[in-house]
Amino acid sequence: MVSKLAVEPFHSFLNGAETHLYTLSNGHGMACQITNYGGRIVSIYAADKYGNIADVVLGHDSITGYINDKETYFGAIIGRVGNRISDGKFELKGKTYLLSKNEGNNHLHGGEVGFHNKVWNVRKVDSSTLSLHCTSPNGESGYPGNINVDVVYKLTEENELQIRYSATTDQSTPLSLTNHAYFNLNGAGNESILNHTVQINANRYLLIRHDLIPTGAIDDVQDTPFDLRKPISIAALLAKSHDQLTLADGIDHHFIPETTGIRSVAMLKEHESGRTLEVITDAPGVQFYTGNFLNGTISGKNGTKYPRRSGCCFEAQGFPDSPNQKGFPSVILHPNETYTALCIYKFGVGE
Repeated sequence: MVSKLAVEPFHSFLNGAETHLYTLSNGHGMACQITNYGGRIVSIYAADKYGNIADVVLGHDSITGYINDKETYFGAIIGRVGNRISDGKFELKGKTYLLSKNEGNNHLHGGEVGFHNKVWNVRKVDSSTLSLHCTSPNGESGYPGNINVDVVYKLTEENELQIRYSATTDQSTPLSLTNHAYFNLNGAGNESILNHTVQINANRYLLIRHDLIPTGAIDDVQDTPFDLRKPISIAALLAKSHDQLTLADGIDHHFIPETTGIRSVAMLKEHESGRTLEVITDAPGVQFYTGNFLNGTISGKNGTKYPRRSGCCFEAQGFPDSPNQKGFPSVILHPNETYTALCIYKFGVGE
């Protein structure tokens, strides 16, 4: 059994709000630790095929580490809008809204003041469930409307970490929430995910331009490296030649499943440990990211450096840059509506 992170390094006060570390567990030895700073998944302890337990998500072992880390979004709830909005602006009901630009000329993951760096209020906590709440005022990061957001984490006896999102607003506003956990099924200190195999049940994906903003074109995965409907090692995938792989320096693309509703969209496997991760969601698509920007400069848990390709993300979300793309499904939440979304990270052991 791997000892869990100490609670004390996560106890702090930020702008008068108190931060803590919360542990969820089940009867099978699985545990998940979450801080209310950014609603971040800090650790997930999962068994391998021999019964050995390891932490399989990248992150930090103190609240200070997360506060000082401005770029990776380890484990955080992302909002108001996950992913990128081109030129840091959008038009809604005839009005142009200017957003904070925090990635070149673009707006990324809610901007400098996003859900990732808010101290969330804890509504409920027990051995298996953590319910978090936060507000975002009208004009924050340039977005219209006052919104109320609830996120519930639940760890089940089926080794599922369920994430349920809900939100309301008093003005029409873009909203597309996701989680930005980085996974390494070898264990969070392992240097590479290249030996993992990935499968994504999607028949289409979004083409991107040089700054990772979608071009607006939706391409069929058939006869491209983005056809991940059958398992392939990440090493073999990234060794392929394609202009889209070159533009992203790997995979940082939005995949569109053929079906809708709650369905399995992705599977990650690591064969030496036997650990598996299944991603189940009702989101329109999933962003698969192969840790292209990790570069070994971030000190994570126990001082471990996280090099390139040491973790990957499955971000269930709406289409990136949707407010500026007429052909994409809308991510606009209106008054008198309730936003809801579900993502499940299900852990298991394969052959």
